Order: sequence, then structure tokens, then C-alpha cells
Amino acid sequence: MIEEMKERLLEHKTVAAVLGTVLVMLVAFFAWSSMTRTKTQLQSDLPALSSSIPESSSFEPEKTKTMTSHSQDDSGKIFIDIKGAVKNEGVYELSSGSRVTDLVKKAGGFTDDADKKSVNLAEKLADEAVVYVAKIGEEVTPASTPSQAKPTTASGGQGDSSAQINLNTATTEELQTISGIGAKRAQDIIDYRDANGGFSSVDDLKNVSGIGEKTLEKLKSEVTVD
Repeated sequence: MIEEMKERLLEHKTVAAVLGTVLVMLVAFFAWSSMTRTKTQLQSDLPALSSSIPESSSFEPEKTKTMTSHSQDDSGKIFIDIKGAVKNEGVYELSSGSRVTDLVKKAGGFTDDADKKSVNLAEKLADEAVVYVAKIGEEVTPASTPSQAKPTTASGGQGDSSAQINLNTATTEELQTISGIGAKRAQDIIDYRDANGGFSSVDDLKNVSGIGEKTLEKLKSEVTVD
């Protein structure tokens, strides 16, 4: 009887051991299967996640557009020097795109003896230009405009020699860029130069028809002789 019970107990232990082993194997299998599915799911989600993140380069056009806008705002002012027959000569700050008429208004308007035909009121102004308004009777070219007038420096009333016109080498067109010199006067200067072998000094301009002491003083800052 006792031997029979021992045999049954031994059989139960064997069955329990087998069942325990099977259970452990099942648990291990399900754990491994779960980990594999999780890893696969993560790998499949990564491309979608990457595509949803915008690249930094996509923001560059907007950034560049903003910087360009600021740059345009910073350069929206120009400075123009106006001389001659206006009430208040000087350098004035205007908005980019302004015209000669805006500059004349800034300078207080024309004087009574101003030759209004000597300037083109409709012409646009360029930064660092010089506008000269002639007096009635003073010969100037209608092209004495901001694009052609030459800036001068303030030291001693003389212009920078690098920006001055050389009387002995200048062409007719170059001479006409000088304030108060028109086509006829430019040709007279060249005729004198050819007839006398050139200019020995700026003062020789007084020998040219139509150029007196006052006109010479105005021209000295814009011309030179080599």
C-alpha cells in the first residue's frame, strides 16, 4: 500500500516537473515574441516620425526674406548736396526715390534770380549727388543733374583732385559735367586748348570767352591742370 502511494507521488512530481518546464518555456516564448513585435513596431514608426520633423533648411528662405527686408529698410535714406540759386544751400537727407523737386522744397525753394530751367525737377536723386541751380543768365547745360554733378570736399574750398576734371585731357562730354559749363562753353575751352598748346594753369580759363573772375572761382574746385 505504502509502496503504491510512493509510486503515485513520484509520478505526480514528474508530471509537475514536466508541466513546470513547459510553463517556463511558454512564458519565455511569449516574452520573446512580445519584444520582437515591439522592436518591429518601433522600426516601422521611425520613418513616419522622421518625416514629420521639418528640416532646418526649410526655414532658411523665410529667414533670408526677413534679413533682406531689414537691409532694405536700413538703406532707405540718401544724402544730397544742393548748391546755387536756392534759399538754403546744403546737404539734405531724403527718402530713396526722391526727386529734384523734393530737394528744392527741402532747401526752401528757388531764389528770385534762379533759372528754373537749369534743373530737371522730375529726375530721381542718387545718393551723394550734387545738384547745382544756376542763376538767370548763367550758362549751364540742362544735364547738370544729380547723376552728372561731381561732389567736392570742404577743405579750403577745393575739391579732391582725384575727382577733378583735367583741362588738358578732358573731352567735351567730361567738361559738360562741370557745373555751369554747357556744350558751347566746353567747345570754347577745347578750342583754346588746341590753339595754345594746353592750359598752364587753371587761371588760363579767364582767357576763354564768357568766363570771368566769378565763374572762374566757381570752377576752381572742379578742375585741375596737369
